[in-house]
Amino acid sequence: MTSLPKIDYSEGAFDFIDDRRLLSLLEGGEPELKQVREIVAKGLEKRPLSVEETAVLLRATEPASVEEIFLAARELKRQVYGNRIVLFAPLYIGSECVNDCQYCAFRAGNPAAVRRTLSKADLQSQVESLENKGHKRLILVFGEHPRYTADFIAEAVRTTYAVKSGHGEIRRVNINAAPLDRDGFRRVKAAGIGTYQIFQETYHHPTYAKMHPPSTRKGDFLYRLDGLDRAMEAGCDDVGIGALFGLYDWRYEVLGLVSHALHLQEKYGVGPHTISFPRLRPACGVEIKPRWQVADADFKKLIAILRLAVPYTGLICTARETPAMRRQVMAFGVSQIDAGSRIELGGYTEAGDAQIMEREQFSLGDIRPLDTVIRELLEDGYIPSFCTACYRLGRTGEHFMEFAIPGFIKRYCTPNALTTLMEYLVDYASPETRRAGERLIEMEMAKIEEAQRETLRQRLGEIKRDEQRDLYL
Repeated sequence: MTSLPKIDYSEGAFDFIDDRRLLSLLEGGEPELKQVREIVAKGLEKRPLSVEETAVLLRATEPASVEEIFLAARELKRQVYGNRIVLFAPLYIGSECVNDCQYCAFRAGNPAAVRRTLSKADLQSQVESLENKGHKRLILVFGEHPRYTADFIAEAVRTTYAVKSGHGEIRRVNINAAPLDRDGFRRVKAAGIGTYQIFQETYHHPTYAKMHPPSTRKGDFLYRLDGLDRAMEAGCDDVGIGALFGLYDWRYEVLGLVSHALHLQEKYGVGPHTISFPRLRPACGVEIKPRWQVADADFKKLIAILRLAVPYTGLICTARETPAMRRQVMAFGVSQIDAGSRIELGGYTEAGDAQIMEREQFSLGDIRPLDTVIRELLEDGYIPSFCTACYRLGRTGEHFMEFAIPGFIKRYCTPNALTTLMEYLVDYASPETRRAGERLIEMEMAKIEEAQRETLRQRLGEIKRDEQRDLYL
């Protein structure tokens, strides 16, 4: 049996997920339209919703009520994030794992899984390939294994930042990995990470116990739930939460995510930087049972409700979803997507466009190249953004909220998004994408405050003339 990690709970750690209470909130009947409107109005005021208020929206099924939710989510998305969509790519570092999660192809009990950990040279090659496509933001993904220590993760981060290819560089490295103790989080933070992301997978205790054998590291519900508390106490003030939709009732998982966000806000003064909501996808050696699969209509609804419940939290829709679905949900909630993604070990240099199930954690729904995704965003009126300015200027955690809550963030984000877009157009874009991008930049320049417009135009010119890169406010 694998030895369990030492218990290093955060100060005052407790299990704040009450199954009975959350389930009872979902038992009420159809809410009146008036009640839905009152809660939606609170969301539009950019005030976080309570768990009880979120449950009311989850119970709403009448077309008029659902339409109110979608309309409000669209408006809130526009007010807080404008038309920017942040782009990133996942980079899998290692598929070795001691856990036996029943939904994951990397689980220890799957004999078909290919086990591999990238060497330093492998990692450098993957990063160089990503840079040559135009990426500036990565999330490094690790299985849970004794060799993937905090020092191992930190060294992978430093290696990633050190790779430079032409104008290419990675300016923000996020992490998706197992929970660490506080000292481990401090070590990883010192390497310069952005967001540390830990998915609870499911907030429903019986389902969690069924999916994660208690003899494994992941079997301790509280140790995982408390992971981001320890990260916050260690100085990682940008953290990400997530649930895997399809393991249990999607409405319950939304309440779990909102409960988690409110817990972090109440305890540390700042909620999660991002929330992820991937749906269960086919994978080698994994059996998907249909009972809790989330229908497309419900998937769109849960994103709209999350947008209203946590107004200032970034919502991530991954390439698990099809291009058509991602295109729909960006309008009313999603603020970040991955693009040009490969999730097999070494996939950015070795696998081409073919998916190799034995090497993947799950299958993807969107494997289009980055340039294709960017061109579609531009044609739909979005600004593809690779901006990392806030993290490098200290606008993180509570400081980020000081800028974001009054709405001032638009004064920084739109100009910075445009400069990173211009970098992409000049350095990496196809001719068609560059034309579409330059048209959109001219349209957006007309909306910029006059005091900023000339400065921004000068900076865009410096990039276009190949005089300067990495210009931001």
